Amino acid sequence: MLPDLKLVIRLQEIDYRLSALSKEISALPKHISEIEKKLVAHERKLDADRAALAANQKERKKCETDIQAQDQKISKLKDQTLSAKTNEQYRVFQNEIEYCQKEIRRLEDRILQLMGESEPLDQAVKAAEAGLKVEKTQVETEKAQARERTVVDRKAAGELEVERAAVAHEVTPKHLTLYERVRKGRRGIAIAEVIAGRCGTCNIVLRPQYFQDVKRGDAVLLCESCQRVVYYNPPR
Repeated sequence: MLPDLKLVIRLQEIDYRLSALSKEISALPKHISEIEKKLVAHERKLDADRAALAANQKERKKCETDIQAQDQKISKLKDQTLSAKTNEQYRVFQNEIEYCQKEIRRLEDRILQLMGESEPLDQAVKAAEAGLKVEKTQVETEKAQARERTVVDRKAAGELEVERAAVAHEVTPKHLTLYERVRKGRRGIAIAEVIAGRCGTCNIVLRPQYFQDVKRGDAVLLCESCQRVVYYNPPR
């Protein structure tokens, strides 16, 4: 096989790997950002559940305080009833006592309702706190792994860049120019292996005579369909 052909094939392999490393390096911060956003969303949900539970407990406490106030009011009204001088005064005190008792029953019903609501809220908060603790640990682990992976990827990319420069230096200028032009015009894929007489990228069948020329490997040839550099790798 023509030396330049072997060199541009190696260039393509290096460029594939550099492209993959570049995508991975770019994707890692995005991945971290996404998991951090999920974490923030879960923290906000936990805050909302905590606020709902706190509001529930606050209202229960207020209801209990109001019941105590109504009890004290009833006690005073009963004392006043004993000192009533007319039936009209007695009825007024009794009506007020009945109103206070109704208010106490309403408050007690509300407390029961709040207690029923607080149990699932309390369970949700505890479950969310436990889940968030595990999730935070996972996020920190993934962040550490991402940072380590980025260091490894950047080191590998640097080594490949050095190798690429060395390989490119050995390629005949006209063939290097051809490779770069095709690579840029074909979304990074400049080289295609011919398999069973077909271009391995566009899958178009090569003319028999042209296929024979490619098999000889003594020239840099382009696929007549997709215009990529084609080569033949004989079976072992």
